[in-house]
Amino acid sequence: MSAQTSPTPLLPGITGPADVKALAPAQLPQLAQEIRDELIEVTSRNGGHIGPNLGVVELTIALHRVFNTPEDQLVFDVAHQGYVHKLLTGRQGGFFHKLRKTGGASGFLCRPESPHDAFGAGHAGTALSAALGMATARDLRGSHEHVVAVCGDAAFTCGITLEAMNNVVSSTKRLIVILNDNEWSIAKNVGAISGYLNRISTSPTYNKLHHDIEAFFTSFPTGVEMNKVYHKWKRETKDFFVESSLFEKFGLRYLGPVDGHNFEALEKNLEFARHCDVPVLIHVLTKKGKGLDAAVNSPEKFHGASPYDPETGENLKPIPGTPPNYQDVFGSALARFARANPRVLGITGAMPSGTGLSLLAKELPGQFFDVGIAEEHAVLFAAGLATKGFRPVCAIYSTFLQRAYDQVIHDVALQNLPVTFCLDRAGLSPNDGPTHHGLFDLSYLRCVPNATVMQPKDEDELVDMLHTSLQLPGPGFIRYPRGAGTGAPIKSEPALVPVGQAEVLKVGTQIILWALGNMVPEALRLAARLEREEHVSVGVVNARFVKPLDRNLLLSQAAVVPLIVTLEDHVLAGGFGSAVLETLQEARCATAVERVGWPDKFVEHGSSVDILRAAYGLAPDDIYNRVVAHWRDLQPGSVTADRG
Repeated sequence: MSAQTSPTPLLPGITGPADVKALAPAQLPQLAQEIRDELIEVTSRNGGHIGPNLGVVELTIALHRVFNTPEDQLVFDVAHQGYVHKLLTGRQGGFFHKLRKTGGASGFLCRPESPHDAFGAGHAGTALSAALGMATARDLRGSHEHVVAVCGDAAFTCGITLEAMNNVVSSTKRLIVILNDNEWSIAKNVGAISGYLNRISTSPTYNKLHHDIEAFFTSFPTGVEMNKVYHKWKRETKDFFVESSLFEKFGLRYLGPVDGHNFEALEKNLEFARHCDVPVLIHVLTKKGKGLDAAVNSPEKFHGASPYDPETGENLKPIPGTPPNYQDVFGSALARFARANPRVLGITGAMPSGTGLSLLAKELPGQFFDVGIAEEHAVLFAAGLATKGFRPVCAIYSTFLQRAYDQVIHDVALQNLPVTFCLDRAGLSPNDGPTHHGLFDLSYLRCVPNATVMQPKDEDELVDMLHTSLQLPGPGFIRYPRGAGTGAPIKSEPALVPVGQAEVLKVGTQIILWALGNMVPEALRLAARLEREEHVSVGVVNARFVKPLDRNLLLSQAAVVPLIVTLEDHVLAGGFGSAVLETLQEARCATAVERVGWPDKFVEHGSSVDILRAAYGLAPDDIYNRVVAHWRDLQPGSVTADRG
């Protein structure tokens, strides 16, 4: 008896959707397994959104067998579940193996990366509006391509998705919406929409009636015409036999629930939807993390995972002695303050672990609120709490607070309500790229009246700033970077930080470095090198506050030193350095200023912060050379000095 041989691998032969269509149905389970193996191998090494992608393998294969990209457009909500789509559209091999690394594939869909990526994304809730715009544009142009929006169930907790759904039938007659229902966003889904979807997916009576009636109409050879009859029958019987779904009340034809891991059921329903002349929503049930037991058992941990052991699912151990992450320091401090004061509350938008609020949720669930992916509501909800004497703390990533900007201005700052905002991921989130870099918060917050904006240099100062913000009469914003802190010990009792007062760490008489947050250690190293190699006296200031800026200290130093250097992990346009320049200009002070920060560009993803800084001239040597060049230009006899 000959030894059994393994089947020939299929994934290496997939160079585009045409190769997926050419496969026999019996080959699809093998392709799905090979894709899962590839996803686990790459993400265990690089990290990434493994759970969402493992759940949509069959769905994505079915989409590419029924539709024809790039002519047909697939719009993925958030697009962190787009790895399978990338593998099926010619991005295999080394490019995918460097997923989320410098020179490799983005962790999200990205229009410049491939014509198959119809719309870029990185935040939840955008797919339905974008797809509706694309479908309406198709109708206006008179073309006939299909537009498919693939939305997670958590996207329907986003207000923008409901706004789009309200406009579907008034904008187009042809749109396909996939509701990928896995009961999770990042954390477990919350709220009425989640409960409603659960009732639909688990009600045997509802499902049997819908399936039996649907099977009757779709069994006829003239399926397309019978679909019109079915839709007319549903409309005119006024739900006498079967209650309409919420989606049908918005005018979308509802199909499902469908097993999201059954190729035959998926392709049948997608083909049916492709021929419909009314907007259709297909409710697909998937298992987040399918194919990796650890991801199934711990879906929140494996939503966006760090590198892990594919056998055990355990994260690769950090280097011994690594300080705790800023988010965990914040979470521990907030739980501590909440224990002491029952009016201190924590609010998150579907990210309890990512923001560090899991500890509060565990210890004091009555003082913790997860509102789902609904940052606008989170901020306005906090404003309402604040009017009644509570001290709400909104823990929201810097890049996600952009979604609630009007609420920050109109509902919190205008009324000067004491809401604290803790902005994690301020600065770079290197592997995730431009949709997740927190490089704009200082610019969009500096212009808001009543706002107090600050950034700590280390973990201990973060705790002090949180303690301080909880005493403010109005809104406070604390930004801090992703990842480990500096290792600074945390005092047993927090101290109030004098609002608007910077901290002089080192006295200097020729150059003063004003640094913000995680740039303070860089400034101290830069000062030591300048003194050692250039023989100049260099001072270092921990700015602490961007608003209000320590005007008195700045002007007193500017009156006696030739050069001030600002360092920030933020874009230069409108940031901390701009605040320094504005302050000096208002005082008619002509002291030279060298600003160090990110340029007016969207920064791509990369393997590390250091690699991206080097790519944009922000490596330590680059900063040193800029400061030295500016200093030398100011010396008597230099071209710049002579022109002055």
